[in-house]
Amino acid sequence: MATPSDVTASSAAGASSDAGASSGAGASSEAGASPVVSGPGRAPDTPGAEPPRIVPRRHAGRWVAAASALVVFAMVLNSVVRNDAFQWAVVGRYFTTAAVVDGLLLTLWLTAAVMVLGFLIGTLLAVARLSANPVLQTLSWGFIWIFRSTPLLVQLLFWFNIGALYPTLGLGVPFGPEFVTVKTVNLFGPTLTAVVGLTLHESAYAAEVVRGGILSVDAGQTEAAQALGLSRRRTLRRIVIPQAMRSIVPTAGNMLIGTLKGTSIVSVLAVHDLLYSVQLVYNRTYQVIPLLMVATLWYIAVTTVLSVGQFYVERHYARGTSRDLPPTPVRRLRGRFAALRARLGAATAPDARPEAGAPRPS
Repeated sequence: MATPSDVTASSAAGASSDAGASSGAGASSEAGASPVVSGPGRAPDTPGAEPPRIVPRRHAGRWVAAASALVVFAMVLNSVVRNDAFQWAVVGRYFTTAAVVDGLLLTLWLTAAVMVLGFLIGTLLAVARLSANPVLQTLSWGFIWIFRSTPLLVQLLFWFNIGALYPTLGLGVPFGPEFVTVKTVNLFGPTLTAVVGLTLHESAYAAEVVRGGILSVDAGQTEAAQALGLSRRRTLRRIVIPQAMRSIVPTAGNMLIGTLKGTSIVSVLAVHDLLYSVQLVYNRTYQVIPLLMVATLWYIAVTTVLSVGQFYVERHYARGTSRDLPPTPVRRLRGRFAALRARLGAATAPDARPEAGAPRPS
């Protein structure tokens, strides 16, 4: 029969053996989970170990597509530069002649006048269509419907021949005497016809652009302005329009570039714009391709300047919508050069990490 002291000793021995077994199992499991590895592949938590090297993902398809695009671009550029039919010497000689520059200035003036007048009339049409007056809504919708449904060339030819429909225009009392009359033939010359036709055509599209921008503003902005006691005119001018400009500017920029190129259609009315001036020159010299390249290069140059201006105007009106404005092209280019310099500096540093598989310095 065991004594109490023997029972106590055996219990202690059993507990000691159980604890030893459990601790041995835990140590064995921990050792199996994270073995200690010597050399370059040892665990990151081992003292003195280097962090694992991160290998960037390879984009083979992206590089193949980029190389293919560059090859096609090089082929097109080679065909343009080395093609003698373009006669680049003739292009350089006529690029800044007085006739071409005068046509360019008339094109720029016509574009500016049409855009300013078109958006002034278009804003009034948009406000009239959004008003609660059914008469203004109907008349505005009818104006937009007619001038958007008719081709621009048809409108220009119609206004150019307006004298056949209305020989004289008068100002006076409806169905009564006229105080001022003027002959239409003396009033509508080629340049004025181009301004009127282009302005009415662009105002119909500008009205929809402005209306879309106004509708993009949250209705709570108008309700808050009314709660503050602001009039509808002041709410539209100080609150709605500035916020709507963020939606209006991109489309208006596209319209501006489209109008610049669309002014070339007025050459059918013998308006001395850029294209008509170039046509007068090549009709005399029979150098069609070089003179068309002169007009093309001028259109590209002006469009590039307008695109840069559109970017900065959009960036200006995006100030209240995002914390960080998109970087300018110059800043983006500087950032890429800085990143490239940092990468080259890290690659050429004396303590740079060797590539995988390279022998380590002793």
